[in-house]
Amino acid sequence: MATLEELRVEVEGIDAAIIDLIGRRQDCAGRIAHYKYTAHLPVRDEGQRQAVLDRVFERAVERGVDATAVQQVFELLIGMSEARQRDCLGEGNLP
Repeated sequence: MATLEELRVEVEGIDAAIIDLIGRRQDCAGRIAHYKYTAHLPVRDEGQRQAVLDRVFERAVERGVDATAVQQVFELLIGMSEARQRDCLGEGNLP
């Protein structure tokens, strides 16, 4: 059986991986901003937003994770992506 310290180290590694994935998601949001700019599309896409929330809800249910909490996390991630896109288009307030 793992010690508490070993389990905490494992969680720390998972946390680092999550942060790296969030960074990748933000990088992708920047590329999406460029695409949307050239295609004259708005940053916010309600249909896509709902599709993401539906998809992560189902995945969370399949995984046995609190699906409502996962949706809340993804609402934050979507908000971050929209902010990154606005920033890339010169409309945001990110550094």
